Amino acid sequence: MSNPIPSVSELTLLKALWKQQPLSAREIHDAAADELAWSFSSTRKTLDRMLDKDMIAVHVMHGVNVYSARLDKVGTLAAFAHDFGRRVMELDAPLPVAMFTGSKLVDQQELSRIEQMLNDWPDDEAEQP
Repeated sequence: MSNPIPSVSELTLLKALWKQQPLSAREIHDAAADELAWSFSSTRKTLDRMLDKDMIAVHVMHGVNVYSARLDKVGTLAAFAHDFGRRVMELDAPLPVAMFTGSKLVDQQELSRIEQMLNDWPDDEAEQP
């Protein structure tokens, strides 16, 4: 469960890639435009930081750089939910998986995997910064 926890803006770009990949920087920017309302250069800088953090990969397709998510969607969402529950809500128990019900981002099988990951999260890992 060593997925890094992305920032909110990084998560927005990852969600675009999880829905469809690979995508060019322009396609990612367009997919995230409503949520982020950024300039294209801000999207590019964030993609560069995400490359440095090994959250995404880049390769050339038909002469254009295209990006793919390297972070597993389910593991990342479980880590994000675990961190939110522990740090923000100050919960000692896992968040209820019902909070994901109705999500357009995960299907029933992924929901089951998230629930399992949250329930199996090691207690000692919650104490690490």
